[in-house]
Amino acid sequence: MTARKRILIIGGVAGGASCAARARRLDESAEIIVFDRGPYVSFANCGLPYYVGNVIKEEASLLVASAELFRNRFEIDVRVLSDVVRIDREAREIEVRELSTGRVYRERYDALVLSPGAAPIRPALPGIDSPGIFVVRTIPDTRRIREWIDTRGAKRAAIIGGGFIGLEMAENLVHRGIEVTQIERNRQVLGPFDAEMVWPAQERMRERGVKLLFGEEVTGFTPTESGLRIDTKSGANPETDIVILAIGVKPETRLAVEAGLDVGPRGGLRVDEQMRTSDPHIWAVGDAIEVTDAVTGASVNIPLAGPANRQGRIAADVICGREARFRGVQGTAICGVLGMTVACTGASEKALRREGFENFGVVYLHPGHHAGYFPGAKPISLKLIFCLTDGRILGAQGVGEEGVDKRIDVIATTLQHGGTVFDLEEAELCYAPQFGAAKDPVNIAGMIAANVVRGDLVLGSWKSDGTFLLDVRDADEFAEDRVPGAVNIPLNSLRSRMAELPRDRDVQVYCGVGQRAYYATRALTQHGVRARLLSGGIKTWRTLLGAGLL
Repeated sequence: MTARKRILIIGGVAGGASCAARARRLDESAEIIVFDRGPYVSFANCGLPYYVGNVIKEEASLLVASAELFRNRFEIDVRVLSDVVRIDREAREIEVRELSTGRVYRERYDALVLSPGAAPIRPALPGIDSPGIFVVRTIPDTRRIREWIDTRGAKRAAIIGGGFIGLEMAENLVHRGIEVTQIERNRQVLGPFDAEMVWPAQERMRERGVKLLFGEEVTGFTPTESGLRIDTKSGANPETDIVILAIGVKPETRLAVEAGLDVGPRGGLRVDEQMRTSDPHIWAVGDAIEVTDAVTGASVNIPLAGPANRQGRIAADVICGREARFRGVQGTAICGVLGMTVACTGASEKALRREGFENFGVVYLHPGHHAGYFPGAKPISLKLIFCLTDGRILGAQGVGEEGVDKRIDVIATTLQHGGTVFDLEEAELCYAPQFGAAKDPVNIAGMIAANVVRGDLVLGSWKSDGTFLLDVRDADEFAEDRVPGAVNIPLNSLRSRMAELPRDRDVQVYCGVGQRAYYATRALTQHGVRARLLSGGIKTWRTLLGAGLL
């Protein structure tokens, strides 16, 4: 008889659990064992903030699959409270310590999959171990946070960090009636986004009472009679009843590094397209690895559940003899912020500039999420980034109350297949007035960008100096709100007043959100004026100004 293939998986949740279940579906004969040092092998860690906020009422709702389910349904041996402390690559064995008994034993493997995840960053600051300071990674973490809030009657919370977890925790603590202070070292929340695209969400947070402290560095924590004082470099030193550390995460690579596996430039495990590490018998998936950015080609570490699940499936496929490759990540992500939605896919403008990209264009638009004549239309702000040479989509970001997820998902799918702005222009999408418009925001974004690539439209920049600034809105709109230095010639009067415009320099044209300025730009260009469109109009100017970019 042929010996059964032994597949050992260290860590569960998204990557490890997906790998185990997929391996079983592909190989009924394999012996599959999953080790997890926590009490749960598969839980919805993306739902943890909502359990803290009582949006998810029952802790049991967070459990995706139990050890018993894996055993009974898949004949997979799941060993929780089991800490793998060593990998012996030469013997192809791992050393395991049972946390409940202290017993140490070894297990042999034919294929080993590492899915240890990433640990919340807990900086070595004075007072960091004081009572009342928490991270959010596991169900027991949220249990402790809820207990602290309930037993202490916490009324004030401070969140260190403004990433996805930080914002979700802010939303849920506000939902519980707790006063929230958010402390972020950078000048914006949600670092993967460009600053102007998260500015509306920041304004919503302020409206709902969240105190945002940007450019602030925490230097320590001091217990007080009423709670905790957060010591800061500026001396702001806010006081609070509870602290949530949401600074970010770092790949858990200790076990792999001690075994001599290669690490990438971002500190994550280095893997190939088949999720194989530098050891041909060891694979790695999830938050602990580095992968290729599908847009920029850079090595990145992006801790997202979707890619982790796909990586787990690919590792299982390869281990079971199938051909499979991971195509890279494009960082598609979404976050709810007190009734607003912010979402992104692909590269941001700042990331492209950081990686040395120059040949790209950016357009903004602010359409309604469905037909304007149908009641309840809510505005969406979209930013589309594309290659100026061939129109290839490089990235997109959106913010609004409704319909943002749908538009970013469509663009993300098009980007994944190497699509262009011409594909967006021609995309055939669902239309009824309560769902969208005959020209969906995705179509409009594609049309604007396609006009740029074809040469029918030249984009201007709000940062340009020495240009003539033309506002083509109606006179009453201009009187109410204007960009300093702009000259007002309403669109309906433009053709009769073209002699008032210079021919020796650029004329930058704007309106409310961009449509009238486009009409004006096309007319001006054909009459010999060097017209440049300021995409997104005065609404974009306000967000750029609010975000501190002008």
